[in-house]
Amino acid sequence: MRKFARQDGRAHAAGSADGGERSGRVWIRRRRLPLALCLGALVIAAGGCQREAETAPAPSIRTVRTTTIEAPRQIGDLGFSGHIEAQDQAALSFRIGGRLAERLVGVGASVTEGQVVARLDPENELNDLRAARAALTAAEGALRKADNQFQRQEHLLARAVTTQADFEAAEQGRTAARAQVEAARARVRSAEDIVAFTTLKADAPGIVTRVGAEPAEVVAAGRMIVQLARRDGRDAVFEVPADAIRAIPADVNVYVSLASDPSVSVRGHVREVAPQADPVTRTFRVRVGLADPPASFRLGTAVSGAIRGGEASGIAIPATALTQQGQATGVWVVDPTALTVSLRKLDLVSRDPATALVGKGLALGDIVVTAGANLLKEGQRVRLSGAETQ
Repeated sequence: MRKFARQDGRAHAAGSADGGERSGRVWIRRRRLPLALCLGALVIAAGGCQREAETAPAPSIRTVRTTTIEAPRQIGDLGFSGHIEAQDQAALSFRIGGRLAERLVGVGASVTEGQVVARLDPENELNDLRAARAALTAAEGALRKADNQFQRQEHLLARAVTTQADFEAAEQGRTAARAQVEAARARVRSAEDIVAFTTLKADAPGIVTRVGAEPAEVVAAGRMIVQLARRDGRDAVFEVPADAIRAIPADVNVYVSLASDPSVSVRGHVREVAPQADPVTRTFRVRVGLADPPASFRLGTAVSGAIRGGEASGIAIPATALTQQGQATGVWVVDPTALTVSLRKLDLVSRDPATALVGKGLALGDIVVTAGANLLKEGQRVRLSGAETQ
């Protein structure tokens, strides 16, 4: 029995040793399996990236239409007829309504700053001022009474003759009386201002060009009584057709001369162009600011204006070549050697739906993209479909 037991024990120990060895080998295999899978995944990914890099499409080459810049083009001389107006005109009016008592100036009168030009009948406004002053006098009397009452209560309280409640009532009465006085004074100041509004004064020196009311008329607040042309400057005003508006550059000189004597001339610049055409004549009003006009350039004088085309030359390109980048306007210029494009900013002289006149930014021989510009980007390669000359 003991012999068999010893043999079984040895067999069991041997079996345990074999089992431990086998389990150790299985554990090693399990540890090696994830590592092998990771290495395989990396190899596959690297191969896929290499195939993707090999099959990536080359950058596209755009086919564009171009034009080659030639000598600048000069616009023709332009001439207009107009008249002289004040650069700054003001319509003087009353801030309140009432009956116009007198108008002291007429058309053509010269006025100085602060000069009275018209008056309203001030009777109603003066009555309101008298009532406000009377209310102020009554409020000041009530304040003196309340102040005396407060001082008596204060002395009595110091002698323990009156009660705390009577003293506080006197104090509150004095505070209320003071508030009434302040309100009455504010009403008096407002009434004085309204009385002053019945007198209309010129706010700057100038010449009266129009009148809008006659004495004895009842006028509303804001109605024009006198139109004053200030003496700060003179404008030549022209009615210009729409096609000529497009040809006028922004900074070109305009030569204005008297219609009756062309030898009297002065130079000016376009100061304002009306954003909307006149509904009857379909022309645009253009105001030209004059530099030191002579005395003969009186208001309303007929004048003629001229723009010399030789002073407003520029390079003409198709309007389709222009590209807007934020607030800047430019064109795509082609490098003839590398056949790549680059954006170049421009200074435009004028622009219409068909043609743009460029003042600065282009040189003779530049190749400009005229079709397909909206699809380009900086440094992109292009293919020229043809070259046109402008």
